[in-house]
Amino acid sequence: MKLKIKIIAILTLFLLVSCNVKYNFTGTGKINAKTFQVNYFQNNAEIVEVGIERTFTQKLQNTIQNQTNLDLVTSGGDLLYEGEIVEYRITPMASNASQQSSQNRMTISINVRYSSKNSEDDNFEKRFSFYHDYDANLLPSVVLNEALEIIYERITQDIFNESLAKW
Repeated sequence: MKLKIKIIAILTLFLLVSCNVKYNFTGTGKINAKTFQVNYFQNNAEIVEVGIERTFTQKLQNTIQNQTNLDLVTSGGDLLYEGEIVEYRITPMASNASQQSSQNRMTISINVRYSSKNSEDDNFEKRFSFYHDYDANLLPSVVLNEALEIIYERITQDIFNESLAKW
């Protein structure tokens, strides 16, 4: 009988202690911050596509808001994301029998500076890049929205993982 009581007491204690550990679906664990700030990312690429910098800034803000409980602020954030678009490029990837391009690749690279007021060891400056392949018969302006959605989804998730999820 005493053995049963000891086992129940140990299991109860284990359950109480394990309930104090916080988990979430993004894998971030506890974030040592309450607010974050995303400064406007300038487009410093050689080829300038109007509006892609605003779209990226908003996409990064939305990614962090959707995956954390941090509050977005315009200044003085505990976490700061800033940087610039350093590359916007379209290159031919495949050719057809008449030596014309049949597939193009849109590549975007973004330089990001991340800093944390509460954990300076986590600060970094890093370049993030991704691409989208599309039919060369289509104009870049036709595929731009779809390409940006795909590219920015990957880049913003990579930035999130690097800064908060520590993957």
